[in-house]
Amino acid sequence: MKSLKRIDSHLWEIPREGGMRVPGRIFASPELMRNLGEDPCIEQVRNVAHLPGIVGWSLAMPDIHWGYGFPIGGVAATDAGEGVISPGGVGYDINCGVRLLATGIRREGLARRLRETLTELFNSVPTGVGSQGAIPDLSRTDLERFLEGGARRAVELGYGSGRDLEFIEEGGRERGAYAGCLSDRARQRGARQMGTLGSGNHFLELGYVEEIYLAEEARLLGLSPDQVVAIIHTGSRGLGYQVCDDHLKQARKAVSRYGIRLPDAQLAAMPLDSSEGRAYLGAMRAAANFAFANRQIISALCEKALCRGLGVDAGELRMRLIYDLSHNIARIESHEVKGKKRNLCVHRKGATRSFGPGSKTLPEAYRAVGQPVLIPGDMGRYSYLCLGSEEAMALSFGSACHGAGRLLSRREAQRRCRGRDPLEELRGMGVRVLARGKRSVAEEVPEAYKDVSAVVRAVSEAGICRPLARFRPLGVIKG
Repeated sequence: MKSLKRIDSHLWEIPREGGMRVPGRIFASPELMRNLGEDPCIEQVRNVAHLPGIVGWSLAMPDIHWGYGFPIGGVAATDAGEGVISPGGVGYDINCGVRLLATGIRREGLARRLRETLTELFNSVPTGVGSQGAIPDLSRTDLERFLEGGARRAVELGYGSGRDLEFIEEGGRERGAYAGCLSDRARQRGARQMGTLGSGNHFLELGYVEEIYLAEEARLLGLSPDQVVAIIHTGSRGLGYQVCDDHLKQARKAVSRYGIRLPDAQLAAMPLDSSEGRAYLGAMRAAANFAFANRQIISALCEKALCRGLGVDAGELRMRLIYDLSHNIARIESHEVKGKKRNLCVHRKGATRSFGPGSKTLPEAYRAVGQPVLIPGDMGRYSYLCLGSEEAMALSFGSACHGAGRLLSRREAQRRCRGRDPLEELRGMGVRVLARGKRSVAEEVPEAYKDVSAVVRAVSEAGICRPLARFRPLGVIKG
């Protein structure tokens, strides 16, 4: 902490020294920096700066906390020709992401039938460790169609509509995915989990638009006060975990084979232009497609459950996808570095794209305002929808934070909840939660997380996204 140099009110720099190839930078307010305490995540920002081919800075968002190799909330861009790719810079839950759905229902309509609606959701969307998917026991061929087709394959099978694909990053399909790069174990783990929410910090939340900050932009996206929305947070499940685990083993061997020197073994990386690098890219993209399809299927399950719970038909519900974005991913992108366009491999781990207005990667309907950036908070308070900015393209490789960020480990959160009833506490905050067990709720109590409003304020004042709306939760289902 003593070596940090304050650049401005919400940007801190770790000066380049020793084997660091670039400086480190952290977007955060002074208060958020103080809250980091002894968290080793700052040292991880410094360590990432040693990666061969890294350009600009090793970056961290204000939701930063300790992770495997990279901090969660970390961003790093390496040269696409001469740099490396690190599985630790993507993480175990590949394409863990968030999807925002809007409805034509108002807050009072949901409040009257909240219990029935949550029950329908809980019974319709498989949750928790070991849950069996909406499409159980996929054959090898069927699984490969998802791995290489992503959300498009789900739409082909009747889950949602083709219009949904316009509002998913990369159109819901990572090109260059190669199912042949997955191990048999990864396939086995994925075959039963397509269409499952999972456990941990994953959730399906029903809430409403509590406040709007950008009225014109909100109208463009079709959002208005008291409108009911749904947020889905999940990823590639056990399949993605296994892909990371398998390719970390290859990365550890590659470090020795290619003479890569790193300060932390968890940063193990391989040259992008190597057999190991290409194999990981193919497998990672396949796992990302699994996650895109997973969220697409859960959305379709959610729509039917909402209709039953609310006693309406699909025409009255009018559910539609606002946006679906990725958190844990590495993508080849073009960015300007020192006045020149360069192809870079941008690692975002616990961070999301925040592309500004005009980006051709955005749906045509959103190009004038920038990318929707969804930043969920904890179960008891609020979540935010922001918009990407031009400043983000220059400051953070078009990146922003992905959530509130943990303050407490899961073990510490459980310890503090002994003798308490977290479900009743959340009900006192106006939020009804259905979960497989109290343990999963105890791990995710509001006090385990930073206040997401402080995190959003930090990225807003740093200029890397603009707050558009705030959502208040009413009901949550968890594994």
